[in-house]
Amino acid sequence: MKKSSLVGILLLFVVFAVGIIPFIVPTASEKVASNSFMNLLYNFSSILEPYKMIISIILIIAFLVAFILFLATVSKFDKKSFSLSAWLLFLIPSVIGIVLFMIPIEFESGWKVPIAKFADILSGKLEPYMPMTAMVVIVIAAIGSVVFSAIPKDEKQQSFWNSLFKVSLFWTITRVIGAVFAIMVAFKVGPEAIINENTGGLLLAPDGLVSFLFTIFLFAGLLLPLLLNFGLLEFFGTMMVKIMRPLFKLPGRSSIDALTSWIGDGTIGVLLTSKQYEEGFYTKKEAAVIGTTFSVVSITFSIVIIDTVGMGKYFLPFYATVVLTGIVLALIMPRIYPLRGKKDEYIDGKPFTGEDEELPEGYNVITHGLENALTTASKNRSILKIVKDGMKNVLDMWIGVAPVVMAFGTLALILAEYTSFFTFLGKPFEPLLSFLNIPEAADAAQMMVVGFADMFLPVILADGAIHSEMTLFVIATMSVVQLIYMSEVGGLILGSKIPVNFFDLLVIFLLRTLIALPIIAGVAHLLF
Repeated sequence: MKKSSLVGILLLFVVFAVGIIPFIVPTASEKVASNSFMNLLYNFSSILEPYKMIISIILIIAFLVAFILFLATVSKFDKKSFSLSAWLLFLIPSVIGIVLFMIPIEFESGWKVPIAKFADILSGKLEPYMPMTAMVVIVIAAIGSVVFSAIPKDEKQQSFWNSLFKVSLFWTITRVIGAVFAIMVAFKVGPEAIINENTGGLLLAPDGLVSFLFTIFLFAGLLLPLLLNFGLLEFFGTMMVKIMRPLFKLPGRSSIDALTSWIGDGTIGVLLTSKQYEEGFYTKKEAAVIGTTFSVVSITFSIVIIDTVGMGKYFLPFYATVVLTGIVLALIMPRIYPLRGKKDEYIDGKPFTGEDEELPEGYNVITHGLENALTTASKNRSILKIVKDGMKNVLDMWIGVAPVVMAFGTLALILAEYTSFFTFLGKPFEPLLSFLNIPEAADAAQMMVVGFADMFLPVILADGAIHSEMTLFVIATMSVVQLIYMSEVGGLILGSKIPVNFFDLLVIFLLRTLIALPIIAGVAHLLF
């Protein structure tokens, strides 16, 4: 090993050694006066304490950069074939994207990825104006779709505005319904079933889902190029293909989608998947599998779910069960109906051959991944184009997704709130729960399916109505692993170009429930 490499490793060790002091040394109030060295560490830790968040981000960035460079070194990658600017274009935006979308950081309000925190801050500042703003955008989407439906389609002049507003009759009607619901809720006119605070009012409230989506879409749309355009997906995609393809029948680059959802936010995962599908990186089957299997509930929401039923002390076994069940479902769902029947062809009709995943002669997964990443980064040097593409992403999300969430989310919540639809659907689960020896099976049965409308409905209904800790654990865990919620992920998938319809989502939801229930019940019996 070269002397310069040893010096680099030594410097990195020093940075980490200094950086972790405030995380491992107790506060100065607990110091031991007899130990002068410990006193020194306590004092130094106290100085660094206010900067723990900044230090943690710097450590993460340093580790990621060092890790990639280490892989390049041990793989004997020929760095001379690419300029320094290409390396910087790959490393800097990609690492910033990882930190923003995938690294949870502790804020005063709890652990969140920075992109979600930015959305929280902006939505808090704009909270009084968000319902009306969201309503205006949804109405524009509806009017634009109606107007463009009257304009003959010209394949030769397919502009951005055409792709934004020129949709099928079904989606035009959906956008109109979403606009009608939004107007009713914003102005508090119309049937109580629509404007109620537990239905349409829940979605379009100042702190509601639709309002929050507008801010998360703004940041996600503008900053997604950090993950998409600078080689990160190419780098990890080449390395992970040997794991993702045999296990989950997915390309390696989908590992980034999965991590973004699991650690960050499921809604961002759906958007990332949709953009990758539109750009020709995923087949129809792959996009459907990723969107409905890997766009999981984030750790942050999982904490809220288990706290809602008053069982926060069981978070670790609860989340371990979520992970275990999620992996089992990810192994099974792509191999059964309806996902198994999706076509393995790209959005332009080109069939999947697997040739793109084969390693050229003389390459290994690391060297080939780095070459692909650096080649992609070298092609994206125009900041103006990246910003322009980011703004198009934002408009596409606002116009395409928000009306669908408003329409389908409101209808699903009306069914849950004012009808016995989910009680009827839940009846078949009563004997299954009894067979699995889950207490209060009759009351818990409808909570097995009401999550199709909204993720929080099962735990909200269970809180106070269900008294068995075992049953509460099962309901809370199930509400997270079911994944398809029409007020959030389900609505987003329908609003995106991912090739999945409403019936597919309903079947996937029920299958996930049936497969997951015995696993969760088994863990519950071990715990209680």
